[in-house]
Amino acid sequence: MAVTNLRFNQVTPGLDRADVQSRYKATIEMAKFADANGFDMISLEEHHGAENAWSPSPLSTAGAIFGATDRIGVIICALLAPLYDPIRLAEDIAVLDNISAGRLSIVAGLGYRPVEYAGLDREWTRRGKIQDEVLETLLKAWTGEEFEYRGRTARVTPRPFTDPHPMVMVGGTAKASVRRAVRLKLPFYAAANIPELESYYYELAAEQGFEGGFAVMPPASTKMIYCTEDPDKAWAEYGKYFLHEAETYSSWQTADIESAVESHAHTVDDLRKEGIYTCLTPEECIEIGRTGGLTDALILHPLCGGLPIDAGWASLQLFNDKVMPHNHPE
Repeated sequence: MAVTNLRFNQVTPGLDRADVQSRYKATIEMAKFADANGFDMISLEEHHGAENAWSPSPLSTAGAIFGATDRIGVIICALLAPLYDPIRLAEDIAVLDNISAGRLSIVAGLGYRPVEYAGLDREWTRRGKIQDEVLETLLKAWTGEEFEYRGRTARVTPRPFTDPHPMVMVGGTAKASVRRAVRLKLPFYAAANIPELESYYYELAAEQGFEGGFAVMPPASTKMIYCTEDPDKAWAEYGKYFLHEAETYSSWQTADIESAVESHAHTVDDLRKEGIYTCLTPEECIEIGRTGGLTDALILHPLCGGLPIDAGWASLQLFNDKVMPHNHPE
């Protein structure tokens, strides 16, 4: 049985206001559908100043999802923690954790776009130190007790619902991020399949007597799924939307960045050959769920790259009707 995950980032080429609004509305409606039908997780993301409206406010979106659902978890992968005021971030996450009764998970990432730091008046060259301060502040703030913060006394209430605090993982692809996670006694979430980082995490944890921590590693091959009975037709109609997202993401990458969904394609045909963005039949999805187990995930991306909303619903409904009964049998 594979984990079933719906990914959303509300990308809207052209920035048409009505289209943007419709995509946020569809995100909430699809999340509600996933909650009612046994899906495991909603995944949200964060970027700023994007020409296609790539979601800048995943915490707000998470709150709307929690208000419309009862069971499903939301993971923000990744929240760009250095871009936030630490005290306000502690408050916002604490409130969301209470609203959701503990259904929120955060991957705290540094990000990789200097323009985002400049736009929010943060120092790119100090991002590691800022990340340390943010995470240390969150952990102190969530105790509900007074603590010293930048030379003054601070206190955050209410405390989170989750004890001792909400699920926060340190994201990254460098050993420095692993060291940060172990030092703060937090889990580590790798942004790419880099097995040596997983080994490094457990070695450091053992050296420091940190028990109970864990490292999350994406599979060697990550697939974004559009479920369809006719993959060739789907690629012909919707490949341009998948390519739009892939090229946008690729344009932000530098040589030192590794990602589980990094694409080098510049044509729809090349994108299809890469196998990151996929159009799969229900039978192919069932096979992934059968053979992958908990080490793999079935990731649907129903609004990918500006995909028409009705096409996203068609994929989601087909997956629910024909794949979910096999992946989550009664």
